Amino acid sequence: MAKYLITLVIYFAATTYHLFGQSLPSIQLDRPDQTECPFITPKKYIQIENGFTVENIDKNQKSYTYPSTLWKYGVNEKFELRLITELVSQKTVASTNTGLSPITIGFKTSLFEEKGFIPKTSFIGHITTSKMGSKEFRTQYIAPSFRFTMQHTLSEKISLAYNLGAEWNGESAEQNYIYTLTTGFSLTDKIGCYTELYGFIPAENNADHRFDGGFTYLINDDLIADISGGFGLTSNAPKNYISLGLSYRFKALK
Repeated sequence: MAKYLITLVIYFAATTYHLFGQSLPSIQLDRPDQTECPFITPKKYIQIENGFTVENIDKNQKSYTYPSTLWKYGVNEKFELRLITELVSQKTVASTNTGLSPITIGFKTSLFEEKGFIPKTSFIGHITTSKMGSKEFRTQYIAPSFRFTMQHTLSEKISLAYNLGAEWNGESAEQNYIYTLTTGFSLTDKIGCYTELYGFIPAENNADHRFDGGFTYLINDDLIADISGGFGLTSNAPKNYISLGLSYRFKALK
């Protein structure tokens, strides 16, 4: 996996050399934290956000994604289209299942710009297909999800962001409410970090609370790498995880 990431960095750095002088702000991501950002992908740009993750669910179960990829296309200044693909392996003591998770499609739309106490706010809606994936990971029903993404600028170096929403798993009618709360810090012009509290609150079961943190490194305005990790705070949460990411954007062909 390390060789693959290094190859991607070299390739993307070479292909974006001619974009160094562009006037767009630096790339904004929906990863590595669990808090989706309110920023929209620039008009006519494609943005690809890759994450390679190892999650220890408990002492007998592990999950790998290599990678989980969020594909985004900026339709205009207020709206982007989204597609999520994941190649996953789920390992237990007795078996290993590997394949593609059902594909997720959706959008993000900007609602409000930051003004005083009003945060910059966007809305994200997704539908996870039931059958567009490997047989082992198909679900009985399609699974919708949504969240409101909000962010405050506290200073030039610090931001506060949070999400509220809900999701369904495709197997039952029970919804999981989602919350996230993250604080981001700009350590230098290139390096950022964050700490985050997030969780899932089922309609009928116990809440699942988690904590994570990580770092980002801005290679250039269109290319960014990240590393993050976290752990469960409640007994029903996964034990821990670690993730590496590489994200990139480029102008779509006319």
